[in-house]
Order: sequence, then C-alpha cells, then structure tokens
Amino acid sequence: MIMVGNSRGNGQNLARHLLSPDNERVSVHAVDGFMSDDLHGAFKEAEAVSKGTRCKKYLFSLSLNPPKDAEVRTDVFDDTIGRVEKKLNLSGQPKAVVFHEKSGADGITRRHCHVVWSRIDSENMKAIPMDYSKRRLNELAKELYLEHEWDMPKGFISPRFRDPKNFTLDQWQQAKRQGQDPREIKAIFQDCWKRSDNKKAFEASLKLHGYHIARGDRRGYVATDMKGEVYSIPKWASVKTKEVKAKLGDRENLPSLEEAKQNIANTLAQTVERLAAEQKAKLDALEKEKEAQAKALAEKHAAQRALQKQLQEQRAAKEEHARKERFNKGLHGLIDRVTGEHGRTKKQNQVEAFQASKRDEAQRDELIMRRLQKQRDLAKRHEEAKAKPQAIRSELKTDLERLEALRNRNRTSKPDGHDREP
Repeated sequence: MIMVGNSRGNGQNLARHLLSPDNERVSVHAVDGFMSDDLHGAFKEAEAVSKGTRCKKYLFSLSLNPPKDAEVRTDVFDDTIGRVEKKLNLSGQPKAVVFHEKSGADGITRRHCHVVWSRIDSENMKAIPMDYSKRRLNELAKELYLEHEWDMPKGFISPRFRDPKNFTLDQWQQAKRQGQDPREIKAIFQDCWKRSDNKKAFEASLKLHGYHIARGDRRGYVATDMKGEVYSIPKWASVKTKEVKAKLGDRENLPSLEEAKQNIANTLAQTVERLAAEQKAKLDALEKEKEAQAKALAEKHAAQRALQKQLQEQRAAKEEHARKERFNKGLHGLIDRVTGEHGRTKKQNQVEAFQASKRDEAQRDELIMRRLQKQRDLAKRHEEAKAKPQAIRSELKTDLERLEALRNRNRTSKPDGHDREP
C-alpha cells in the first residue's frame, strides 16, 4: 500500500478537496476526537486549537493507495491507520477518515483512503513533530506488501528501477525494426526474375513484394524498398549483368534511385494513412463501447447500493426497537436498575449494536468489492480487445515516419555500391 503524507494548513481547502465531486463516490468513514461531526467543522476546530501554538501546518494528511488489483477491505484500512498512528506518534489525536472511489486512466475504479490528523497535542499545547515521517511510512508500506503478499513495486525495492523510460516487452518489440531473412529476399528476386519475360513483367512482379526498380549510381540495375534499402538486381537474382541489361534495357531509361524512393513513399503514404485511420476508428468504437458498459455498471451498482442502504436502515430500525423493548418500565424498570438487570441489558444491547454495525459494514464491503472486480474485468477485456489495433496502429505510425523520411531526404553522396549483400 503506497502511503503519501505531509503536514499542511488551510483545513478548509483540504475539506473541499476531500469532498470533491470529481470522485465517483466519497464516503466519510469517521470523524473522531472533534466536537463537530463534519470535515469543515472538524478542521476549523484543529485550526482554532493551533492558534495557541506557533504551528502553521497543524494537520497531517495521509493517502493510502492499495495495489490496483488488490481487494482491500475496510478493516485492513482501519488496522493500517492504527499502525500509522503508532509509527508517527499520533495515537489518540483527533482524526477524520474519508474513502474515495475513482476511475483511473485505464478505466479501472479504485478505492483509496485519506486520513487527516490534528498535529496539536491539546494537553501540552505543542505540535507533534513529523520528522522522518516519509521513511517511517515507507517501512510500514513494505511490511504491508509482504504481509498481504502483494506484488511490491520495483521502484519501492530500489531507486534504480524508477526510470520511467523502461519499456514493457511488447513496447520494445514493437519499437524494434523488423528485418527480413536475406534468404527470403533472395528467393523473391530469383522467383520474380524466372517468372518474368520482360521488363514490365519483372517490374510488376517486384512491386507486388514492395520493391521498385531504379538506376543506381555505380551498379546500374538496382531495386529499393519502403525502408530505403538498396539491392543489386544481378546479385540478388543470381544472374549476370548482361542478362539484366537484355531484359531491362538501357539503365538510363530507369528512374533514379531517389526518384524510385519518392515514388514508393508517394504511393504508399496514402494507403498507410488510410489503414491507420481504420485502426483509430476501431479504437474509438472500442472506447465508446467501454464507456457505455462502465456507465451501465455504475448505474446498476448505484441502484444496488441504494437498495442495500434502504434495507439496512429498515433492519437497523427494527433491531434498535427490539433492543429498547428489553427495558422494563415503571416499577419493574426501577427494580431492574436496583438489581443490575438494567445494566446487563444495556451492555447486551451495546454488544449487539456493535455486531450489527460490523455486519452491515461487511455487507457494504462485499458489494463494493464485487463492483471493483467487475470494473477490473471490464477494463481487462477492453485492454485485450484493443491490444491488436493498437499494435497495428503503432506499426503503421512507424511506417509513415519512414515514408516521410524517404520523401524528404536529400540525395546522399553514397554510391549504390553500399547496397545490401545477398
């Protein structure tokens, strides 16, 4: 669980931030140790107490962010908060706890927690120091990752893993230039040569494989591809130059190498742009489909939460009424107080009320966890569905960049003697 904490003032701004409607759902879990039962009032109290000290940053704000795929229940957050209080010497300090549910860039809804303590020790009228809080929080965070067997972030293990330029395997493979086996290229040239009786047929046959015939600077008869590679036709077709001349005619009648590259780029650019647009349309359609499914899921969950809340409130009212009915009235009630029966009944009611509260909390958690899992499943399906069009679009983007480079590149001074060897 990633923990980010800092001392701060201006409690009203913090209260507005914590209650911001930018989150899909905001739940004030607890406001303890304050006279007020709302965030604005509680933080005003903390500020008022701080006036008796020289402390300007009278609050300590902490965010608790679980791993994205972890199902973290409320009691785990509560336990973590208690351990944080011990680590930072905040035990017994007034605090507020707020839960947020919010969708990330990947479409997955995550649940995280914010805790805000008053730093002012009201008995001694001094601020509790927050020295080394970052180190202490990191130590606790690592303990939690190990205890819950969560996958620990590499950047958490060692700073050297924090380089944002690191690629995934898929990204790296897509970025690498894909080359062809020279044996395959040689087979293409030889096959096109054998199947062609004249220049027109040979030229058309090579174009089907992406090669265009050109006039080289030194080696008269060459071909080039969309990557700008140059191939000597006699070498790659395994024929003599005089045979090539007999079939293709005078080399001066062939386009120059740069002209051939320009022709390739001009011919292919429009096709590649069209294919890229098709892939973008597929991705846009997938995104709209995902948004519609996410909206339907959110609406369904909101209805389930509303129904659950209604049923829990009805049950709570009945249970509270039943507990009140246990107390006798009048003379019997007075006798119960004298004999201690009233106190035993009261204690029993308190135990049952606490158990009922934890039961309702567990039911709410269960509904939340089911919703989060469905969100993760939806996001996973969406990522799998768009993986292929994304990879194709990335490849097409690279092709377009190469084509533009071919279109804009000036004629080099290198002779075609630097063409690829078979």
